[in-house]
Amino acid sequence: MSLATVFSRALNGLAADLVAVEVHLAPGLPAINIVGLPEAAVREAKDRVKAALQTCGYPFPNRRITCHLAPADLPKEGGRFDLAIALGILAASGQIPETALDGIEVLGELSLSGEIRPVRGALPAALKAAQAQRSLLVPMENAAEAGLANRAKVFAAAHLATLCAALHAGPLEPIGRVAPGPATAAQPDLAEVRGQHLAKRALEIAAAGSHSMLMIGPPGSGKSMLAARLPGLLPPLTEDEAIEVAAIASVSQGGFDANRWGQRPYRTPHHTASAVALVGGGVKNTPN
Repeated sequence: MSLATVFSRALNGLAADLVAVEVHLAPGLPAINIVGLPEAAVREAKDRVKAALQTCGYPFPNRRITCHLAPADLPKEGGRFDLAIALGILAASGQIPETALDGIEVLGELSLSGEIRPVRGALPAALKAAQAQRSLLVPMENAAEAGLANRAKVFAAAHLATLCAALHAGPLEPIGRVAPGPATAAQPDLAEVRGQHLAKRALEIAAAGSHSMLMIGPPGSGKSMLAARLPGLLPPLTEDEAIEVAAIASVSQGGFDANRWGQRPYRTPHHTASAVALVGGGVKNTPN
């Protein structure tokens, strides 16, 4: 078998677009080319994948390898396709059974030792995989996050060598979904505010009626302190709202924090921030 296809997911804002990682082995001078609009980090995957396979004891095919990340017009970024490319090469060269990857989408960055490192956006990818009625294979550190997706079938692996051994042994064992407990991160309390009786009353009315608020006053009058305590007055998030908030955190630079599960987010942009900066900034918006 000289052709194998492994499905993955690209990070595109909050969307987790499906990517087919097609690996073809052909006669010719040994080389590996990655096509399909990859950025620099994706193009560098060839070196990470080759080192990881050799470290794990798998011979790297001495052939011309072409990895096509389809669709070709969708930008690809990060190291999230490393594991899919590695498994595609192993399947195309007959070193693992290709049928073991049927119905599975793969995410994960590879270290040179074969360790599977976490990636951003595991929760949105799990939600989309569940909608497509496919399973999702993620790094072990992303397992709890991906397992939050309702009706998602999630597999987790910590090392390429153990993953390949499991694929040879038979079907992978999915991880069980563990319902997250209440948030343990400290949250500012309105009881900590002394005085400001009129402002506190306004906060309570706004929270009870889902009203907006405009705070005007000189620096140091307590506007930010009071605003930070508004989320504590609001009702708990529903399950769908909590998953949506966690999905946004999952693709952000800070990442998903299980200690804040169910807490309403609070952001404090600087007063000089532009409208573009408020929605993520740059050519490709990313939540901060």
